[in-house]
Amino acid sequence: MDIKILKEDEYLESLRLSEYAFQYRVPEEKIPARLEMLKSHKLLGIRENSALAAKLHIIPFAVYMNGEVWDMGGIAGVATYPEYRRSGHVKSLIIEALAQMKHDGQIVSLLAPFDFAFYRKFGWEILSDVKKVTIEKVNLKLLSPQSGYIKRNSKETHHEDIEEIYRKYGKKFSGMLVRDTKWWKEHVHDDQSQAAVFYNTSKEARGYVVFNVKDRKMEIKEMAALDQEARVGLWNFICQHDSMVDIVTVNLPVHDPFPYFLNQPKLKTEVMPYFMCRIVNAKKCLERFRFDSTADPIFIHLEDPFAAWNNGSYLIGNGEVKEYKAKEGSQCLNPPKRGIRLTINELSAILFGYKRPEELYDLGLIKGAKQEVDQF
Repeated sequence: MDIKILKEDEYLESLRLSEYAFQYRVPEEKIPARLEMLKSHKLLGIRENSALAAKLHIIPFAVYMNGEVWDMGGIAGVATYPEYRRSGHVKSLIIEALAQMKHDGQIVSLLAPFDFAFYRKFGWEILSDVKKVTIEKVNLKLLSPQSGYIKRNSKETHHEDIEEIYRKYGKKFSGMLVRDTKWWKEHVHDDQSQAAVFYNTSKEARGYVVFNVKDRKMEIKEMAALDQEARVGLWNFICQHDSMVDIVTVNLPVHDPFPYFLNQPKLKTEVMPYFMCRIVNAKKCLERFRFDSTADPIFIHLEDPFAAWNNGSYLIGNGEVKEYKAKEGSQCLNPPKRGIRLTINELSAILFGYKRPEELYDLGLIKGAKQEVDQF
């Protein structure tokens, strides 16, 4: 099975495969722009009898990790024509994509899954949960007035203040995408959406909502606040739509304190897994991750069936990471049996902050002494 990086003259063929697999159609007048966009992707493809049978996109992105910016490979557009399915093409493309991302210095990878179980098999794990809060008109009650003010913008009048709020917000978490202005205009805003930015009395932008209002429903697509003053100011702005809407829905990260601080926090709340993450290069990831350098060293024994370079044992401590791995034709230190044993899935969930080691230990997904799990 021969996997190749597709060239520009093959992009249209790749687009046609996406249209078939994902059941959409790009209008003819928009095809040139779509093909131009693909120039920033790395497209991997498999051909059978000269026809493109399967393909996968790697999109170069960056994410915030512990306040730093890490290179990330976004996996998208994974598709196969039905007549070539169950031939192992997707598995082969994923294995090659991991090798390509490692070569390109992309330490981690993210994707939006069509099926969580499918990508879990290949080492991707849940990155985050999203909660959707539904608020009926009767519960749109103002809180104490804030002394700041709101400014609204649209896609055409997009302002850099909202980008600065997002940067400050994103650096507090792991796995949030680094966005440029083009990304905001093409992937956050749409032609009907608006953005409301809250400013305090010092004229500092401290929070925003991106929303749509249609058919007496307000959908908050995204909400970020840097402090409680901004949360209250944005909530009061939402409440001022009470004559226009019957229902408000708010999409939020699961850890966001909304709606706890409302007078009526008993609101319909749905929580679902959202995105998936994977460590591509374990050694580079562990070396760059900010562990407690004063803690006692600990061994982790890592298993990764689809990225063999990650298999091995790592001693973490004293501000460094030592790798213990057998090398062909050479002697290698044997790591001790002590330490904790886990797969790339568990390590990804832990380092991205989705699960703590103790939780995974209780689920039987981490093996080792309880004391060492607590230490980790």
